[in-house]
Amino acid sequence: MRVEISTKRIYSDFVKKVEEINGQTLPPCYQCGKCSAGCPMSFAMELLPNQIIRLVQLGLEEDIAKSNTIWICASCITCSLRCPRGVDLARVMEALRLITMRKNIDHVKISEIPQETIAELPQLAMVGGFRKLTA
Repeated sequence: MRVEISTKRIYSDFVKKVEEINGQTLPPCYQCGKCSAGCPMSFAMELLPNQIIRLVQLGLEEDIAKSNTIWICASCITCSLRCPRGVDLARVMEALRLITMRKNIDHVKISEIPQETIAELPQLAMVGGFRKLTA
């Protein structure tokens, strides 16, 4: 994938919105990969957590939106604790989810979940999942 890097892209409204919501700037990340190495959910992600940070830094909102990573993130904060530069990646993931949800894009259709599955799932998991995955 070829990406044209420009100041317009790096200082885009998307990057500013992510920084505004999560309360930190993103340039400190230098792609050491410790966040991805410690992530217990990375096996199920299309893009690793450090790749998401790089895409945010580059202002590539569309590429992030195509990925399942922000929805797979368990918000366990392991990535944030491991970061040697103090980037709170868990807050970045939450900011990305909020930005997506504000666009009213649903990633889970409640009507498509089998009744047997709903009966077996803990209520807290259901509420947390719907909060995370629906607008």
